[in-house]
Amino acid sequence: MPRTTKCRKICCFPDYYSFIPEEADAESIATIMLSLDEYETIRLLDHEGLNQEECALRMGVARTTVTAMYDSARKKIARAVVEGKRLRIAGGNIKIDTERNRFKVNLIEKGDKTMRVAVTYDNGNVFGHFGRTEKFKVYDIEDGKVVNSEILDTNGEGCGALAGILNIANVDALICGGIGGGAVNAIEEAGIKLYAGASGNTDAVVEALIAGTLEANAEANCDHHDHEHGEGHNCGHGKCH
Repeated sequence: MPRTTKCRKICCFPDYYSFIPEEADAESIATIMLSLDEYETIRLLDHEGLNQEECALRMGVARTTVTAMYDSARKKIARAVVEGKRLRIAGGNIKIDTERNRFKVNLIEKGDKTMRVAVTYDNGNVFGHFGRTEKFKVYDIEDGKVVNSEILDTNGEGCGALAGILNIANVDALICGGIGGGAVNAIEEAGIKLYAGASGNTDAVVEALIAGTLEANAEANCDHHDHEHGEGHNCGHGKCH
């Protein structure tokens, strides 16, 4: 039987998932796929300046595995730059490194039959911009009823890191207002169902979800998303301890 590939640890999900040449036709351009574990080797080795042994320790794999992923990643990036192709980050056999990730989730343990829903939260209402949310209200639902709810602070993290926080918290679904394309990708990679474009009282939208009247939507674009990573914004991305 083929050997099962070991999960590679990553610090958090990226903030940006697609890169395209300015002159390219977005409709017809060819795409090169860079997996999340390949991305992590580039981030750790070329961005953070770790050596391959340190990178292997961070990712929980052998050094030879890091060498192979790094070589593959660099060739893909070179092809995208030289040949003018779209570079898209997605997939890979990965998991969030909960030990090194600086964010610690202090929620009650999630039951086997529990659906955990997070809602962007501001003073009782759905906060309108996912990438800027400072709090989530997290609901545990069992047998069609809310059995527990807690407030989860984000410490001002950015889009990719927020998806990592929800992943660590074992969240099954996210309800939010506006959300940008990169954040949508991060939520999808985290395996979380998205209900975007919501507004109003957080308790009410969760009740609508339970009743089956809240429609899953991943196309509620956030008008502020293009500015979220501008001057003065610290998304906290990549800060593993």
